[in-house]
Amino acid sequence: MSTFEPQIIAYCCANCASSAAQVSEKMGLNLPENVKVIQLPCTGRLDSLHLLKALEAGADGVYVAGCQIDSCQYKHGVEKAQKKVKYVQELLGALGVEADRVALFHMMAGKGQGFVDAAKDMVEKVRALGPSPLKD
Repeated sequence: MSTFEPQIIAYCCANCASSAAQVSEKMGLNLPENVKVIQLPCTGRLDSLHLLKALEAGADGVYVAGCQIDSCQYKHGVEKAQKKVKYVQELLGALGVEADRVALFHMMAGKGQGFVDAAKDMVEKVRALGPSPLKD
């Protein structure tokens, strides 16, 4: 019997999260192969529909990798993303779907290990939940 490998979408800000990703690469650390990164100028530009559409299109989990609250280049971008993630989690819960399929991680630009750890944590969490019931 094969182990379920969830498909994960990661929406990452172009500042802290992308910098952390670059540091992780220089450290020789790799993201799990089942995590697809989509870079955004700022996580505040993310819409709730992006999270829901990713799940509808076949992702088993979605996460947002944004700045620390006090270091967002766009001042309140990551706070906006946090509200959208919370909204989608509540919506999923109301539909009887695990809210843990959607998450937000705060990144520090120089912490490559943290970037990779967030991806691995999300993969493990979603693997334990099993395949998404929202797939087409």
